[in-house]
Amino acid sequence: MVRRVAVVGAGVSGLTATKCCLEEGLEPTCFERSEDIGGLWRYTEHVEEGRASIYRTVFTNSCKEMMCYPDFPFPEDHPNYMHNARLQQYIRDYAQHFDLLRHIRFKTVVTNIRKRPDFRATGQWEVVTQRDGKEETAVFDAVMICSGHHIYPNLPLDHFPGIEKFKGCYLHSREYKEPEKFRGKKVLVVGLGNSGCDIAVELSTVASQVYLSSRSGSWVLSRICDHGYPWDMVIITRFRTWLDSILPKAVNDWLYVRGMNQLVKHENFGLMPVNRTSRKEPVLNDDLLSRITCGVVLIKPDVKEFRETSVVFQDGTVQDDVDVVVFATGYTYSYPFMEDESIIKSRNNEVTLYKSILPPHLEKPTMAVIGLVQSYGSVIPTADLQCRWTIKVFQGGPSFPLPQRYGSSTTLQTDYITYMDELASAIGAKPNVLKLLVTDPRLALEVFFGPCTPYQFRLTGPGRWSGARRAILTQWDRMLR
Repeated sequence: MVRRVAVVGAGVSGLTATKCCLEEGLEPTCFERSEDIGGLWRYTEHVEEGRASIYRTVFTNSCKEMMCYPDFPFPEDHPNYMHNARLQQYIRDYAQHFDLLRHIRFKTVVTNIRKRPDFRATGQWEVVTQRDGKEETAVFDAVMICSGHHIYPNLPLDHFPGIEKFKGCYLHSREYKEPEKFRGKKVLVVGLGNSGCDIAVELSTVASQVYLSSRSGSWVLSRICDHGYPWDMVIITRFRTWLDSILPKAVNDWLYVRGMNQLVKHENFGLMPVNRTSRKEPVLNDDLLSRITCGVVLIKPDVKEFRETSVVFQDGTVQDDVDVVVFATGYTYSYPFMEDESIIKSRNNEVTLYKSILPPHLEKPTMAVIGLVQSYGSVIPTADLQCRWTIKVFQGGPSFPLPQRYGSSTTLQTDYITYMDELASAIGAKPNVLKLLVTDPRLALEVFFGPCTPYQFRLTGPGRWSGARRAILTQWDRMLR
């Protein structure tokens, strides 16, 4: 019987894990190595060991209606996309509203998580923590790992011949905070992800020239979509997901590429993805295209080699007098506190988890990794539903069987609505559109044709929220406000 649950990390996933445990009568203890909540979204002037780091000007890429906790909407006067400081305040408000802070042990580092000797029978874990130099070991019935994956930088220098000869300076995007110290310099940014594009655009306001190198290209979207509405409220709908499921793949792919190229022909900007029909997460940036058009950001192919003061690209072009290189090359998945590293395996920097949550092959399903899944959707509502699903697994009721040894495993890239519905169906939280058509047709139409906002997954099932219906019917009003 799972009772005591250890939660690792007090970011957006760790907070909802703590709250969901409390909703189901469990006893969570959340361990946070820093002195405050927020995880990735808590900006600090300096990089801190063991926790995520963001730059000063980070804004959200999901709008407030699509990224909120499903039973705690943003205040209606908040902008649709928010600066990190405002989001951090929302996270604090959430923690205070649901009285979560008293369950968090701050300045406490989890140093080791290991199976108890009788794990096969009990599924229990020993969690070793350290605070103020003192070590403590406690036994928990289950563990929820919510430490995120923006901590350990991926800096594959062996993929960049000659980097040891380069006389300029280089850094990972994790170390970047603000642009002023790059004023007047020629800067190469390696990596066409959200961070790489944000940093390239910001540096272009002070640097003499910015080069943005991409190995495989990417679709680039603006936060503003049709008629000025938020992109995710327009694109992430049940109707579109249903349409994708019934159309032939060739037609689907054609429509996808056509839609992505509707605003701008990516080939003309050197941005066309190598795999045109890949549904990988697009880059969200409102300014990159204009910066390219103005010539202050130049798109370059993959780096072939570095020289003392220059860079050679795969197309044979050479850029001289490069002063700084920013590697926006992402992060590696790492769980240094796991005594048995085989429990959470990472291969080619990809973690394989059943339902993108459970480590496969555990004798007892009493460990979960929350918040790693990658989709168009925001991590906050995704983590909320993952936690609700996980706790039902922990409780192990007869109505919630798992496949033998969790069946086959799945990787982390997924379609948002399909994935959310899969988890929601298992716990009775998926909205029944056909039933709603009979009982509440206005709500049914908004659920199906409108944006798939987080409130949909609190209409019914465990954790049902009485304000979910009203939140759905007034979501466009809050967006316009």
